[in-house]
Amino acid sequence: MNPQPPEADTDLLADQQAALVRALVAGRPVPDGFDTEAVAAAARALLRKRAGEVARRFPLLVHACGADFTARFIAWAADKPKTSTASDATAFAEYAGIALSGSASSRARKLLLRRRR
Repeated sequence: MNPQPPEADTDLLADQQAALVRALVAGRPVPDGFDTEAVAAAARALLRKRAGEVARRFPLLVHACGADFTARFIAWAADKPKTSTASDATAFAEYAGIALSGSASSRARKLLLRRRR
């Protein structure tokens, strides 16, 4: 039989895992014991994937941003953990200066943030 690890080891592992997740998705420092370059590469891949999700679901937002959408989105998202793709799209549009609030722009908001079917 395998004995359960001591609680201190379990707590340490949980802390290390949480720190790794923060490094991957929120731009936080890489915790000790992890390959900094590998974690950075994985974090970049996750940011590209996140930008791709927004681009697929909200193509008119991408069109409004132009050819540099992915680079701009990644720069914006680098220190912001994801909550949802729709929230990412709305917050990024606000950051990019694409007006989405107010009655005059409600149609634009619907157009820019609608899902492709």
